[in-house]
Amino acid sequence: MIYIAAAFSEPDPVANTKHAIRIADALLKAGFTPLVPHLTMLWDIVSPKSYEEWLDYDRELLARCDAVLRVPGYSVGATRETKFAKWLDIPVIRPSSASPEDCVRAALNWQVFG
Repeated sequence: MIYIAAAFSEPDPVANTKHAIRIADALLKAGFTPLVPHLTMLWDIVSPKSYEEWLDYDRELLARCDAVLRVPGYSVGATRETKFAKWLDIPVIRPSSASPEDCVRAALNWQVFG
């Protein structure tokens, strides 16, 4: 299972969530099980939580993953998640760009050479 650590809040949560889903679709097609924490956006509409509550929730999910895919781009939350993954000795996959193709390529390289 690969946790997708990517921008959510800035500049646009909806656009960022759509992009994370495109990456997840590409990973799923390549045989991985992606975890998209951005999908809590819908949950937050129904039952709002604070930013820190969502980060705590995300860390619990991340701790159960085999790897973290750190999608390039500015994100305070994704950077915090990456540090947490390293602290847990969970591998961090770093694609060369935020394109779904590069994310899949990086995940496949991790799978082979991990």
